[in-house]
Amino acid sequence: MSADVWLPIPPQEIEGLPQGPAYRFWNGEQDFPADPAHCAFYVVPYMKAPEVGQRPLSAMSSLEVVQTLSAGIDHVEPALGSLPPGVRLCNARGVHEASTAELTLTLVLASLRGVPDFVRAQDRGEWLGGFRPALADKNVLIVGYGSIGSAIEDRLVPFEVARVARVARSWRTTARGPVHPIAELPALLPEADVVILCTPLNETTLGLADAGFLARMKDGALLVNVARGGVVDTEALLTELESGRLTAALDVTDPEPLPPGHRLWTAPGVLVSPHVGGPTSAFRPRAERLLADQLRRFVNREPLRNVILTTGTPTGA
Repeated sequence: MSADVWLPIPPQEIEGLPQGPAYRFWNGEQDFPADPAHCAFYVVPYMKAPEVGQRPLSAMSSLEVVQTLSAGIDHVEPALGSLPPGVRLCNARGVHEASTAELTLTLVLASLRGVPDFVRAQDRGEWLGGFRPALADKNVLIVGYGSIGSAIEDRLVPFEVARVARVARSWRTTARGPVHPIAELPALLPEADVVILCTPLNETTLGLADAGFLARMKDGALLVNVARGGVVDTEALLTELESGRLTAALDVTDPEPLPPGHRLWTAPGVLVSPHVGGPTSAFRPRAERLLADQLRRFVNREPLRNVILTTGTPTGA
């Protein structure tokens, strides 16, 4: 097999890559490592601006596979129309669950227990006591119950939460209980003390947490967004935060990066982390294992994992 494979990790650092392809290292630099027309398997650079990862796609006339290193695919979807039919788009399911779930619990606990206030008080040399909400005995609603949502629930259970409710696109059952369809959100939101968003960003979830969604949340509830910034209506959230009715912990924002002077920086009751759910020490080994496995499958013409859609098919599958 003589096809080119573009990787954002130096190929000599990835254990288990199969022989055959010509491996090209490209992590978003201005100059391409080779002619994009010869690329058959393209791994999109991780944590780069969407236009960076999309830039070579229109010239990749021999492309068969686009592999993201993120769970979301919204950063490459706009460029898929330039690809020939039959190109498979795969995401990184299995790579980010641990890190994103860890950060989610960090944001929940830090927000409920007032850690940002403690840090500010420490800077002032002030001993700031008092009672704070606990995660124990809280009702938690996970909106977007895929592999990341499931990993979040795994980590919630030891904290003795009262209940975890799960929402996804359609109804199904799991070993832990039912997953409610998104149509049932209006009935579930008023019962939740903590609402965690971990959905993909697509046409059905864009602006999902709008003014009506937020109005249905109970007074004093915490909204946690580890999905994409566009899932939340920023202006509607600011209205709730500035009134003091809701609090929020946001790893993603709209706009992103959050510019200096934006009202979210100083809104009461909000904790902002700079989109760091995925990039941790857990990322690299899991990403390398995924790439080695996918490329072995590709070389051997075996079914690929995590195929989200195939270009040129009416159903997107």
